[in-house]
Amino acid sequence: MIKKKTNVVIYALLFLLSAIFLFPVVLVLINAFKSKFYISTEPFRIPTGELFVGLENFRRGLSSVGFFAAVGRSVIITVLSVVVIVLLCAMCAWFLVRTPSRFSRILYGAFVFSMVVPFPMIMYTATYLIDRVHLANVLGMIPVYLGFGAGLSIFLYTAFIKTLPAALEEAAQIDGAGVLATFFRIVFPLLSPTAITVAILNGMWIWNDYLLPYLVLGNREKTIPVAIELSMQGAFGSVDLGGLMAMLILAILPILFFYLFA
Repeated sequence: MIKKKTNVVIYALLFLLSAIFLFPVVLVLINAFKSKFYISTEPFRIPTGELFVGLENFRRGLSSVGFFAAVGRSVIITVLSVVVIVLLCAMCAWFLVRTPSRFSRILYGAFVFSMVVPFPMIMYTATYLIDRVHLANVLGMIPVYLGFGAGLSIFLYTAFIKTLPAALEEAAQIDGAGVLATFFRIVFPLLSPTAITVAILNGMWIWNDYLLPYLVLGNREKTIPVAIELSMQGAFGSVDLGGLMAMLILAILPILFFYLFA
């Protein structure tokens, strides 16, 4: 009886937390179909009657933002960066775990330390270095995100690899498998739960990242968060709230589908 009551309380708290987290998304959704005036005066009302403007906000936003070009850049950066992070960080973590040495410990410590360094501390020096080595472009963002995402990814992979029995890899090597064959046929399939976690965390971070693409790419090659932020602002600080809400909905959909798929 006590356990049943405890479960009811836990589920009630989880339901409350879910409602709190989903409320901003619902608020953006209902305001995407209102005019700018009613978004400011009545943000919580359902868009019916004179409040409803149909797809006008979406049409205006798509024409102002350059949405599809920005989405294309974001897709290229996000997909390629996630693939590189998932694969190379798994290889690195496997090496660190299976070849214990002072070098491995120092390297692992450096990766873990990178997780606790605030980005503003290295923001200007990092962007200066990125520009000097000619990585200030769409494809150049891939190794940049690999560097910033490697710490957490290797930390997760390392913890999981330590639970895998080394006997499986030794058996594969006895059967004649080389290093790459052992990794791709034995180790990496076993890492799929962690690989999916790493892909989700880095995919959501890279897709939604505003500051790094803005500092590195600027107005030359805008990703979707940068394009929405800069294009929806008018003169004297005015903001097209209707177009902004509509573009936020469209920007959420790709990463939402990826999350549900993963």
